[in-house]
Parts: sequence; C-alpha cells; structure tokens
Amino acid sequence: MPVGTAFHERTFPLCHSLNYREWSGYYTVSVYEVHHEHEYNAIRNAAALIDVTPLYKYLVTGKDATRLVNRVITRDIHKVRAGQIIYCCWCDEQGKVIDDGTISRLDENAFRWTANGPNFRWFNQNALGLDVEIEDISEKTAALAVQGPTSRRLMQRVAEADIGGLKYFRLTHGKIAGVPVDISRTGYTGDLGYEIWIAWDQAVHVWDAVVEAGRAFDARPTGMLAMDVARIEAALLLMDVDYISSKAALIESQKYSPYELNLGRLVHLEKEPFIGQRALLAEQQHGGPQRRLVGLEVNWPEVERLYEGIGLAPQAPSIASRVAVPVYSTGQQVGKATSTAWSPLLKKMIALASVGREHAAPGTTLQMEITVEAVRHTVTVTVVPLPFFNPPRKTATLVA
Repeated sequence: MPVGTAFHERTFPLCHSLNYREWSGYYTVSVYEVHHEHEYNAIRNAAALIDVTPLYKYLVTGKDATRLVNRVITRDIHKVRAGQIIYCCWCDEQGKVIDDGTISRLDENAFRWTANGPNFRWFNQNALGLDVEIEDISEKTAALAVQGPTSRRLMQRVAEADIGGLKYFRLTHGKIAGVPVDISRTGYTGDLGYEIWIAWDQAVHVWDAVVEAGRAFDARPTGMLAMDVARIEAALLLMDVDYISSKAALIESQKYSPYELNLGRLVHLEKEPFIGQRALLAEQQHGGPQRRLVGLEVNWPEVERLYEGIGLAPQAPSIASRVAVPVYSTGQQVGKATSTAWSPLLKKMIALASVGREHAAPGTTLQMEITVEAVRHTVTVTVVPLPFFNPPRKTATLVA
C-alpha cells in the first residue's frame, strides 16, 4: 500500500481532486484541481512546485566510489568536477539500457545518484572488490522541484545560496528557512528550474517557506499530469513508457540501446571499460541502431475531419497518453508512438516515437493510429527534430 511522501501533510489538503497515483510506493498527486491546465501554465509561465521525492536516491562514497560509477554508467565520470551534475544511463552486458537518471558529484569520492527504478542490488553487484559504500537514501531525502520562468527569482528570494550564479546542471549548498539544503539547477520539465534536496524530517519547513515566498511569483503546487505534458514537449524519456528497463523486458524488442533512445551523446566509448561497452561498440561498427527515437507532429486538420465526419466537435486529448500506438508507412507498421500529448504552448498534437531508422529523417511523412469513438483511424504525422520545446532561459545563467 502506498504511503505519503515527506510533503504529504501539506500536499494532501491542497489536492481538491483527490486524484492520486502510485509512484515507487508513494502517493503522488496526479492533479490538484479537476484539470491540470493551471498547473501546466505554472510550469511554462510562472513557477510550479512538484514533489519528486519518490525518485530512488543513492549515496555512493568511499575510496573507489569514482571507479564504481565509471564502471556502471556509459559517460566518463572523470570529466565531472565536484558541484557538477550529469544526466546518464547505464546498461547491461548486452548494451541495453537498464535505467537513466542524474549523478551529482558532491565531492571527490561522493556522489548522489538518482534513478527511476530500484538499482541498489545492481550497484552492489558491480561493487564487488571495491572499497565503496552504497547507501539507499530514498527514505531519508526529500526532493522538491521548483520549475518555470519565475523560479529563479523565487529561489533568490527564499534561499540563502548563490542562485544567480548557479549554472545549468550545477549544484550549490545553502539554507531555506534555516534548513540546510542542496539546490541543483535541474528538472524534468525542460524549462528553467531547480530541485531542492532536503533531509526528510525538515521537508515541511522548506515547503512552507517556498510556498510563502512563491505567492509573489504565481507559484502553484503541480502534479504529474502537467509535468507529463511538459516532459513530452522537452523530449524527456519515461521508463516503462518510452522504453522498458532491460531488467524488466520480456522479449528482445522491448530492450533498447542508448543509441536507439537518442542518448548516443551519453555514451563515451573511449573511456575505461564499462558494462555494455563491447556491445555498444559492436553496434556502432555494424551500422548503428536499427531504430531511432523521433518526434512526431500530428496533422491536426485531419483529426478535425475525423470528428466532423461523425458530427462531433474536434477534441484535443485532455491528458498525455502513455499507451503505445502503431506508426505506419504506406500501410506497413514501422514503429510505435509511446507518449502522445496536446501541447497547449505549441498548439500541436505531438508524440515521441520509436521508428525504423530508414523512416527517422526529419520531414518524413508517416501515419499514426488514432481512435475516435471506438473506431481506429490513421492520421498523417511528420517526423521533426527533438526536443519540441527548448527555451533559452533553461540554460541561461541570468534570466530576467
């Protein structure tokens, strides 16, 4: 049975919809109001407060901590200095992705590692023979994301820390309401934003301070439905939706290499040996991945005509879909759309999709299945570059 996060006593009274979902064993707000429109607008136009505590979190320390991290992930951790954060993935021996997440280098041999799923056993299996300690701090550390165009000014108001000088994917230390916190310039919305890392028993004090300071910046508690739309716009992957962990996959086609997920930039084949290196090198030597992650834009006038043909007004999807649907080329299935959403900002219906590489070039015209009144149809979609939305403010050091 799920339990509440460190912020639950504050978020529960605010969740008028009583619309929750389970995330890693925790109650997580799907939407606070009856619709996520205001919460999405907070992400893109103001500041959104998102409880991301259910992330799995590990503290890796010891003389060989760096060796362990470099053995597991596909990126070269030696290029990362203390105070920096990287997004990375890690693979099995066949070069298929197990999980993805962030690693914050806290010190020379100290790392905070976040993940979508439980990885404690995998990390320990690969730590045999190393002088390293791996601690699961998931139930000791709360995390609050503050995301959106006004988030920087909000954080400058509430935090005793160098927010103005904090660069993208960097970490600083400070205090909020007298509580020691780590603040990272990271997030899962593709916008300007920060994540606050707090001791579990002090989380409510930080929440109260951020909410109070946030009134001047239109800050709003935000749930998963709004964040789902934002992360699709930003082309941010979701495990068990856009890919399946190789540890959970039942058949080979459910397993993906980093190259198939548009994560080739995270693979440093030239670094010291890591798990899956040989398989990934062989994949590149044999012509690269057979399928690619792409963005799709749906031809909306075609959708409108489908609805008009049966006497209904056109209906944009009210929430993002996590149900895979087929993608075709001249009647033959060539892939699947894994995440689909109506983007309020772009005024387009968009999707993340996995398609054969011969159909992955931007500008390629394909067809995607859509269901209207229980009848399956296809509509035209166009392959476009990812991400769909990538505002300069996300990475700018100084934001007005």
